[in-house]
Amino acid sequence: MNKSIKKIAIVGPESTGKSTMSQLLAKHYGVSWVPEYARYYCENLTAPYTLQDEVNMYYGQVALEDAILTTTKSNFIICDTTFVTVKIWSDEMLGETPKVVLDALPKRPYDLYLLMDIDLPWQDDPLRDFPNQREYFMEVWHKELKALDAKYEVIGGLGALRVENAIKAVDSFLGQ
Repeated sequence: MNKSIKKIAIVGPESTGKSTMSQLLAKHYGVSWVPEYARYYCENLTAPYTLQDEVNMYYGQVALEDAILTTTKSNFIICDTTFVTVKIWSDEMLGETPKVVLDALPKRPYDLYLLMDIDLPWQDDPLRDFPNQREYFMEVWHKELKALDAKYEVIGGLGALRVENAIKAVDSFLGQ
């Protein structure tokens, strides 16, 4: 894998436009993007998820990311969420984080995180669980990103303004 390829992660609480933003940014810059593996995985679960499911989602997200990193021609990629989400959901729903995830956190950093603000209206989705806890999860994201000593920007605004704010943050990061 080429270590010089930068990774920009789009993260945040549920229903903050992460998938939409990651696709729009990838298209804007003409770069590859990594979809959110957990969405595909959870759509096919037939029972409540377990710690093993969280481990599987970690490995799936990392495999997708590694596949994009080894095949991209661009100098950076956009990641629709990261396996930090596995830590947050494991802690919240199962009371612990798989060791493989904890061990990987400092070893698989992202160069920039765009933390999507909770200023968008909630969109119902069968895979979303906490419409009334968005402020709580926003604080959790701040805490997790600070614990990683991550470079991150909060991206707010509605519609085109949100995209413009994200582009400004990426341009600033890339020195453009």
